[in-house]
Amino acid sequence: MLKRFDITNQSIIQMSNPDKNSEAESQLTVPPGYGEVRLLVPENLAAAWQRCSWILVQEKGQTRLDSMEEMVRDFLLKHGC
Repeated sequence: MLKRFDITNQSIIQMSNPDKNSEAESQLTVPPGYGEVRLLVPENLAAAWQRCSWILVQEKGQTRLDSMEEMVRDFLLKHGC
C-alpha cells in the first residue's frame, strides 16, 4: 500500500492501486503556482518523513508548504541542481 501526502489539508491518503484514481485522489487540489512532487518510498521512510516534516513545521512556525519548499530547495542545492 502506498501513502501519499495531501499538502492542501495535511492528511495522508492511502492508495492500494496507484494506477487508478480514487475518489479521494480526484479531490486533491494543488494551490496556484505550485507543482506536485510525488515520491514512492518504503512505508518506514514515508512515516519518518511525515514525522520530521511535522517537527520542522512546529519548531520553525512555518506552514507545511513553506517547509516542503525549503526541503526541496535544500535537496537541490545539496546536489548542485
